[in-house]
Amino acid sequence: MELIVLPDRVDIARGRLQDGSHLYDCALGRNGVRAAKREGDGSTPAGRFLLRHVMYRPDRLLAPPKTALPVRPIRQTDGWCTSPEDDTYNQAISLPHAAGAESLWREDTLYDVLVVVGHNEPPAAPGAGSAIFLHVAAPDFGATAGCIAMKQSDLMELLGAVKPETWLDIRLIVER
Repeated sequence: MELIVLPDRVDIARGRLQDGSHLYDCALGRNGVRAAKREGDGSTPAGRFLLRHVMYRPDRLLAPPKTALPVRPIRQTDGWCTSPEDDTYNQAISLPHAAGAESLWREDTLYDVLVVVGHNEPPAAPGAGSAIFLHVAAPDFGATAGCIAMKQSDLMELLGAVKPETWLDIRLIVER
């Protein structure tokens, strides 16, 4: 199975995620999709990546997402290392953490459900990007820092169809 992310030709921070005949609106990085992803560049990485596992807020969802991927609840101490110089770069960590990290326990609803995308996997190349997730979109479908974001109901529907061998193919816009 393959999911295809197609960026919009007009609004680079928007796109469509295609699952067979299903099309879902999605938000992308504020600087669109780039082949050479760098830490903090605000772009979504182009390429083919496996979906690794699902995390969710147990205080906000009545039940864990139904999916064939591994699932675990997010704890208040869960984070993701975003410091290229750290040995745990682009890996799940426990907070507090000595190096720069992003908290996965957010006040907004963006990480109520998230899927870890297998981008720049360990051993991660320093500075090649971290914390790339498929997650819940903001109500206005605003741009992300580099993730792919969808309406929560669409994400939950999609999770019911994916398998551990599902590829996420994030495509560049090719001008002719």
